[in-house]
Amino acid sequence: MIDIAIPGAKHLKLQHLALDYNGTLAFDGVLIDGVRERLNTLARSLDVHVLTADTFGGVQAEMEGVACTVHILPREHQDEGKLTYVQRLGADACIGIGNGRNDWLMLKAAALGIVVMQGEGVAVETLLAADVIAPDILAALDLLTNPLRLIATLRT
Repeated sequence: MIDIAIPGAKHLKLQHLALDYNGTLAFDGVLIDGVRERLNTLARSLDVHVLTADTFGGVQAEMEGVACTVHILPREHQDEGKLTYVQRLGADACIGIGNGRNDWLMLKAAALGIVVMQGEGVAVETLLAADVIAPDILAALDLLTNPLRLIATLRT
């Protein structure tokens, strides 16, 4: 669990990390360098869940050696599928990270929503649903291993 008290805002008791795969953890289906190590570090404190339609068909191989659960969603209604998954985990104890239009409901429902701006860009709905914008996935994951950075961003 990650326990973060944000002055003037909410107290977060986070148990789950739900992440989009392509465009967030991977680019063109290939895991971004540095993600594997960071996810394994975070897996000591959080249950890590990767949610994907597996567009490129290689998520299982790419996530080999990462302490996580990979959940492959149907290609239709992915936004609702990700939302339902986060709600089952307990949205109030969940961090959501994504970039695409199919991530906005997940980020909005999660106790902490982080949007990443990488090579695929960011859907406007997802940007507006997030609590924090990170320049890339490595910076987003580093926010969770260094919660004082989150406090500095979210305090009032």
